Amino acid sequence: MLSFNICQARRMFEGEMASLEAILKTHTIKVPKPIKVLDLPGGSTAFVMEHLEMGGLNRHSALLGAQLADLHLHNQQLGEKLKKEGNTVGKGQGQTEVQYVDQFGFHTVTCCGYLPQVNDWQSDWVTFFARQRIQPQMDMVEKKSGDREARELWAQLQLKIPSLFCDMEITPALLHGDLWGGNVAEDDSGPIIFDPASFYGHSEYELAIAGMFGGFSSSFYSAYHGKIPKAPGFEKRLKLYQLFHYMNHWNHFGSGYRGSSLNIMRNLVK
Repeated sequence: MLSFNICQARRMFEGEMASLEAILKTHTIKVPKPIKVLDLPGGSTAFVMEHLEMGGLNRHSALLGAQLADLHLHNQQLGEKLKKEGNTVGKGQGQTEVQYVDQFGFHTVTCCGYLPQVNDWQSDWVTFFARQRIQPQMDMVEKKSGDREARELWAQLQLKIPSLFCDMEITPALLHGDLWGGNVAEDDSGPIIFDPASFYGHSEYELAIAGMFGGFSSSFYSAYHGKIPKAPGFEKRLKLYQLFHYMNHWNHFGSGYRGSSLNIMRNLVK
């Protein structure tokens, strides 16, 4: 049971609950079952979820990679199944808990750390990422420090981003959204992921924060890429996605993350 005495706690917990519910419905990877968000006396809020006996990720690293790929492929497979069924009247109606999603976003606000993420639906991934991931972070930096160099680099990078996605067809994938080493564990049955900030996005986005703070072995990556191979330009896009997390850390923890954020932008606009 987690409790926070802050006014944003309810929004944060409701986003986490919606994320856990969405992942749970895919039956691909284990998460703690969410139970309820409660308002407590004295103005604080608590989030009650299933208790799991969790240990550090160790034996089940490769299985985590495989199951994460299954999570990312789940929506695409739903779409393929729909096409196959050819929208036959009455066929498959109400048989699946999860509906195919053809846009990028999420039905509610989620938080990465304590900062809310704009998840308004967009049909285009590049637009979603630039407008609803980097721009809000840039606006916060601007508000706090009016960083001119950041602003100028971002203006250049915005023009460059579409070129990193040439000839790519991206199907929305349900993401955990904040998958670093501290949000994964295992029990006897296999891997567990928790503390999500979910939305439907590009599967590669998930691997950005995973690679920033360690915590994932080569067996995790080979199992993952065995199911979802790297597409051309993967490394550059990974840097672009890491930019979001460095900026998010800059806005959470201060200018210690400014250098990394600006370096990524400098390298990408070259």
